[in-house]
Amino acid sequence: MEVYELKPTSVWQQFYAITRVPRPSKKEVKIIAFLVDFAKKHELEYEKDECGNVVIRKPGTSGREKQEMVALQAHVDMVCEKNEATVHNFEMDSIKAYVDGEWVRAKGTTLGA
Repeated sequence: MEVYELKPTSVWQQFYAITRVPRPSKKEVKIIAFLVDFAKKHELEYEKDECGNVVIRKPGTSGREKQEMVALQAHVDMVCEKNEATVHNFEMDSIKAYVDGEWVRAKGTTLGA
């Protein structure tokens, strides 16, 4: 089974898409562009500041607009760690995520968090 086939697929497809974007610390341009493109594609309000912070807003589901807001916050760069024998360029290569039983792992590197 591939990572993007896990349930709920909408979550795991986005997770997989993010693993495809190189994003080492101090070199987050590609992941910032990915997030801005995501917001535009889904017609979501977004802001990006000069430091590279991105805020994306999604309105509440119809009929639930007055419910309490939910906020998700994360950093966009990744921990660039790999096994000694692994050849991986964190500025160019995507993370090779795979399903290992009940776990999602990465071949030779961290998953990025």
